[in-house]
Amino acid sequence: MSTLFIEYPKCSTCQKAKKWLEDNKVSFEDRHIVENNPSENELKDWIKRSNLDIKKWFNTTGMKYRELNLKDKLETMSDDEKIKILASDGMLVKRPVIVTENWACPGFKEKEWNENLK
Repeated sequence: MSTLFIEYPKCSTCQKAKKWLEDNKVSFEDRHIVENNPSENELKDWIKRSNLDIKKWFNTTGMKYRELNLKDKLETMSDDEKIKILASDGMLVKRPVIVTENWACPGFKEKEWNENLK
């Protein structure tokens, strides 16, 4: 599996992350998060690879997150419900997302990317 880079092209953090990948000569497959939203199965797999709580996969600064009042709702939702809502709209997913054979990471964390992609 090659490295999968999931982005929203207008996002400045995604642009910065993409430049980092290019500058560090990391080959990757590019995927638009809204046009090709992650599926429930993909999210389950990636969340497991990331070793992060599902809540870390939400774009908590996004308008959609606020519109749906997810800050209050997440506490009472099951993991399956959280994954289902994440899979319903790419704008709910923290981005960019980087996925390799053994690792996945929501958001651009340069230190972690250095450790896992070089």
